[in-house]
Amino acid sequence: MVRSEPVFAVNCRRRAQQLQKEAHVFYFVFKHPRTRWYARLVAACTAGYLLSPIQLIPSFIPVIGVLDDLIVLILGVKVLQRITPSDVLIECRELAEAAETRRKEEIRSTAAIVVPVAIAALWLIAAVTAGAMMAAYIYH
Repeated sequence: MVRSEPVFAVNCRRRAQQLQKEAHVFYFVFKHPRTRWYARLVAACTAGYLLSPIQLIPSFIPVIGVLDDLIVLILGVKVLQRITPSDVLIECRELAEAAETRRKEEIRSTAAIVVPVAIAALWLIAAVTAGAMMAAYIYH
């Protein structure tokens, strides 16, 4: 029997991926030359709050600590969407999408090299260990 993930977990994972993509859009909006100063301020303050070790509710508090970060991120995204020109936002979303695609391709190409090397290394370590154990058994 194949057990699927609960709908809540799938929705949370999808929402987290969407927020991660929005954070990447934040970066491109901040760097865009046609972004106004107050939009940059919103992007910088939102990112600063999320990355700051000093927060209103510390992140190590189990649920509430992460929840306040999520609320700040969602509010920052909403405000930034309203005050950023739509053409700039569309361009930044395209840049974020292209960067995500490049990142996934790099991960795939890296995995194509790393995985066979790791497997070969494990087999080599197992062979050397087995040889050493047999040598110790025979010559001991």
